[in-house]
Order: sequence, then structure tokens, then C-alpha cells
Amino acid sequence: MNPAAHYILSKPEPFKSILLQLQLLVEHTVPEAELLYKWHLPFYYLNGKMFCFLNFRKRFVDLSFIYGNELIDLEKHLVAGEGRKRLRSLRFDITEAIDAEVVISFLEQAKKLR
Repeated sequence: MNPAAHYILSKPEPFKSILLQLQLLVEHTVPEAELLYKWHLPFYYLNGKMFCFLNFRKRFVDLSFIYGNELIDLEKHLVAGEGRKRLRSLRFDITEAIDAEVVISFLEQAKKLR
């Protein structure tokens, strides 16, 4: 099994469902993105460069954008990257918290930057 898929499928609920839903949104919105496994995390690459990644953190899941500091976030959905200058994340602890329109808008913004 692909290590990125194994990472997602091995997580406990509800985090596995969150990861699967985010995976679906990324692959639907940016179908040309390639899912790889780097630094023990599922990373999406676009045009050969890191685009975003999924990260399970015990109590939540992050959909993290490598250059998230360049994204326009008027409604303050993004969480700063824990001391990292560029990284920003959308954070989810239940599947019902995932707003597909918000996720898709950030994915589309990030795609335009790369």
C-alpha cells in the first residue's frame, strides 16, 4: 500500500474521516497534484514543488499550505504555522467543521501561487 494512503487509513476516527474528506477535496480541486509521502506525512506536489500536506496531531487534523502566508484570509480561517514563517493551516477536529467552499477557495488560491 502507498505510504501516504496507509498514513491516512491508519488513523483513528474521526480523524481518518477528516483526512479522507480533505484528500477528496484536494484531489477534486487540484487533480494534477501528486500525492507523495515525505517527512512521514502525505504531501501533495504541484509542478514538482510542495503544495500542501495533511497532518494528524492527536486532537485535530491540519491541511497545511507551504506558502500559506501568501494566501488572502479575510475571515481568519488559517492558523499560523507554530513558529514557521510561511506555513498556514486549516485545522479540523470533527468532519462537520469542514466547510468545502472554504477549503476549495484556499486550494484554488494556493494553486494560482504555484
